[in-house]
Amino acid sequence: MSLKDAATRVRENAHAPYSGFKVGAALRAASGTVYVGCNVENVAYPEGTCAEAGAIAAMVAAGETELLEAYVIADSPMPVTPCGGCRQKLAEFGAGSVVVTMGTTEGREQVMTLADLLPGAFSADHMAGR
Repeated sequence: MSLKDAATRVRENAHAPYSGFKVGAALRAASGTVYVGCNVENVAYPEGTCAEAGAIAAMVAAGETELLEAYVIADSPMPVTPCGGCRQKLAEFGAGSVVVTMGTTEGREQVMTLADLLPGAFSADHMAGR
């Protein structure tokens, strides 16, 4: 299954009763396995979870820590980029060259790398020598 298909399918499972804005994400890990996540809203708004964070949690729960590619989809007029927090989360597990494709349910796509999405990302290198 393609990342686009996986993200599109999981998007339908999103719990978005407050915003009505469903997002799906799919990640391909180093093993080739695809992990998915969808946004999960909560009535206490800051307690919700982004689709990308859910997919990362599934990947890590399965014992993997390296992502090779990501796809994020939403029903919006233009592709939706991951939020700042999710950009940092993706950068934790992927190299700057990792391709992230953002798509719409109407088929529009935008392709960027993690380095493009989060230039100057904070990394473990910043923690060296502590």
